[in-house]
Amino acid sequence: MSTPAPDHAGHRGRLRQRLLERGGEALLDHELVEYLLTLAIPRRDTKPLAKALLAEFGGVGGLFTAEPEALMRVSGMGETSAAAIKIVQAAALRLLRAEASERPILSSWQALIDYLHVDMAHRTNERVRVLHLNTRNILIRDEVMSDGSIDEAALYVREVIRRAIDLGSAGIILVHNHPSGDPAPSRADIDITRKVVEAGKRLGIAVHDHIIIGTSGHSSLRAMGLL
Repeated sequence: MSTPAPDHAGHRGRLRQRLLERGGEALLDHELVEYLLTLAIPRRDTKPLAKALLAEFGGVGGLFTAEPEALMRVSGMGETSAAAIKIVQAAALRLLRAEASERPILSSWQALIDYLHVDMAHRTNERVRVLHLNTRNILIRDEVMSDGSIDEAALYVREVIRRAIDLGSAGIILVHNHPSGDPAPSRADIDITRKVVEAGKRLGIAVHDHIIIGTSGHSSLRAMGLL
């Protein structure tokens, strides 16, 4: 006599059908995570784990940007399930970066902001990156300059300009995040930006903007008239 399939097997099938027939919008956040985890943990009911992960990291954004070590500290998570979470983030970033890179950055600004928000808005530490552009304002390199603490990351004018020279960059965009969630620039943010602008002018390297990313949105120092 065959053993009946667990109740969650039928539920999993219904999730799959809704996803295929109606798209991702047909699934709640915990259902999306639940179904993803079934691919990594096929013989277990993953709904409780999905809900625990969303509660631990404050939602989908915090979950998919969490570090692997943090994911694996949640009971029930291992390397395989953590990798499943991270591959979703990697795929999303590839897609968004492709959209931001296909046209001149300054004419595809929203695509750039979307890309940066996915990568940086929910980080629990400050990250500084520099986007390097050619003479046509096409992105030629996106580099993380430093990862810092919960409220500080290093940005050195000499290193930024030296790297721009090495890459032959015609212009750069500075980016960092505020883990507090508030993207408003600090006095230090404004001061360091102006120093980079001044150093770049001497060498013909334009600083197009300094973007600060937070969970509530972003700030552009150029749009605020602070460059």
